[in-house]
Amino acid sequence: MEYPVGVQTFEKIINGHKFYVDKTDLVYKLAQGDYFFLSRPRRFGKSLLISTLKAYFLGQKELFDGLKMAELETKWETYPVFHIDLNAEDYTNKDALKLQLENYLAKWEEEYGSRPTEKTISLRFSGIIERACKKTGKQVVILIDEYDKPLTATIDNDELNEKFRQQLRAFYGVLKSQDQYIRFAMLTGVTKFSKVSVFSDLNQPNDISLTKKYQTICGITDEEIDTYCRESIEELAEEKDTGYADMREQLRKKYDGYHFYKEGIGIYNPYSLIKAFDNGDLGSYWFETATTEFLVKLLKLSRLPIEKLSGGKQTEEQLGGKENFRINPLPIMFQAGYLTITDYDDKRKQYTLDFPNEEVEVGFKQNLAPIYIKLKNQTVFDYNAFVDDMLDCKLDQFMKRLQALFANLDYEIMGGKESDFHNTLQVIFFLLSASMRVERHTSDGRMDVEIETDDYVAIFELKIDKSADVALKQIEDKNYAGAFAISGKKIYKIGVNFSTKTRGLEEYKIVS
Repeated sequence: MEYPVGVQTFEKIINGHKFYVDKTDLVYKLAQGDYFFLSRPRRFGKSLLISTLKAYFLGQKELFDGLKMAELETKWETYPVFHIDLNAEDYTNKDALKLQLENYLAKWEEEYGSRPTEKTISLRFSGIIERACKKTGKQVVILIDEYDKPLTATIDNDELNEKFRQQLRAFYGVLKSQDQYIRFAMLTGVTKFSKVSVFSDLNQPNDISLTKKYQTICGITDEEIDTYCRESIEELAEEKDTGYADMREQLRKKYDGYHFYKEGIGIYNPYSLIKAFDNGDLGSYWFETATTEFLVKLLKLSRLPIEKLSGGKQTEEQLGGKENFRINPLPIMFQAGYLTITDYDDKRKQYTLDFPNEEVEVGFKQNLAPIYIKLKNQTVFDYNAFVDDMLDCKLDQFMKRLQALFANLDYEIMGGKESDFHNTLQVIFFLLSASMRVERHTSDGRMDVEIETDDYVAIFELKIDKSADVALKQIEDKNYAGAFAISGKKIYKIGVNFSTKTRGLEEYKIVS
């Protein structure tokens, strides 16, 4: 089977007889409306959705032969379509957005003309829409892909971000002033953080990002997996010398788990799934082009406790992005696809967020580690070495590695306060939890941690300016090991003491 890796054009997929999951019934339903907005993570099929809408409104009937659309549409009218893609541009250049929009306008003016008085980008766009409608006798269709890319690309540059925000506000405002000439408009993007300020001059579009009706419009569902992917799964199972059911479960754990509705259907990441089929291997493909650095900047600016990423609570208004992401980064983590909805409390009207699957959790933590934990002399934090030590039960080596880590931490990050030690350890144990079960408990400046692998349990008690013996005594006095007595696993007790004077891990003892 031919897989459309890197192909986001509906026409190219259909004419090339490539793998395609038929969403055209939802496209038809969507096209009966007028103004829409959809937020989805990158690499989730937004561009393909826009391309499919474009083919539909251009009346390219032959492309839909054999698809659900062919059974639903009977008129096949043709409209003038204005398609804008803001993704492929370097927005560190302050003129990048203006030049990109002017390029689109110049192309359309070749077909629909211009007026000498149309000096600004918004006036030119307004004139084009009106003339296109009058020339063709049909209202126009406007499709904007990655509407927010100029803003997400400059999230840490306030001046440039505000400049782009103002330009987009004026440009999108044309959709309101020229409403009488517009048949349909669709905007897609990753974030909704600028929904109020950017769309303030626009008729508020119907936001379908968290709606039941359109929750599956991008991505692949379990039902679609069985309908469209059976042959691909069988081939992958044979390649990996396993059965269909086992491979199906491996794919589910690796790529499924996204939810875009409070009681929603699980959605697979389509990009990773298709790459897995094409490569014959279950890799972490979504992170090949991931950008985690700006998210880590937000996490550090917000001072959000790292463990709050898993199980964080958010209201619908917060998920809509109306709050400042520098205060609350969880909405952008959700919108960008690093977190997803795992539960909903109807009484409190709160969503619970967590990592959607293994690919995202492990990938994010691996990418987070070297950025979040800064070491002296630009040394790279070796996440995998810590994981290997724990999985191989090399606890003394793990503790020596932890001791060396604290000795090498950048003092600008590690200020020497108790909270600094705790925060750094929280990050490390949070990272380890991608590969093993980690329970962390904190109280009154103390922390105990329980790590459970397939073979053993390690109980850590962490003290500051005391001793490893005091830490071990607490493990005994509190009978922390009692909870694992019936597990049959070997239990290790590890007492740790940090020194605020030396800013390091001063002493540790391991008993079993």
